[in-house]
Amino acid sequence: LEFNGCVLIVSHDRYFLDRMVDHLFVFKGDAVIKDFPGNYSDYRASENTINFDELKPKKVKVIKEEVKLPLKSKSRKITFKEKLELEGILVEIEKLEKEKAELEEKLSSGNLSGIEINDISIELGNAIALLEKKSNRWMELEDLTK
Repeated sequence: LEFNGCVLIVSHDRYFLDRMVDHLFVFKGDAVIKDFPGNYSDYRASENTINFDELKPKKVKVIKEEVKLPLKSKSRKITFKEKLELEGILVEIEKLEKEKAELEEKLSSGNLSGIEINDISIELGNAIALLEKKSNRWMELEDLTK
């Protein structure tokens, strides 16, 4: 009850849902998901007043457009500075992968408070974003060596 984050609960226990939730995503079928603020009893009470036919997705006409990619300009060779950067990036990627694995292990341990989970989740998100950025740069530099 003290946790400030969001928790996804799937349950058949109506009493539990009434006590624990204040917001529902109701799956009605045919790609219709109702976003309902309130608990399960509130939803059941107002269910007769909701018109789900209005919520069904409309057919959308897809327009295909051909995209022409620019031709590659004259390929260039990798510079000495870029070679050094390439070597350094490999070391950084390895460190980030270890850090990511450690953070994932901490999150899956189950011994953390809500604040610790939030802090570690933020750190993990930052590590993943930086890892992706470094990996993209590594691919760019690797392409220059070919």
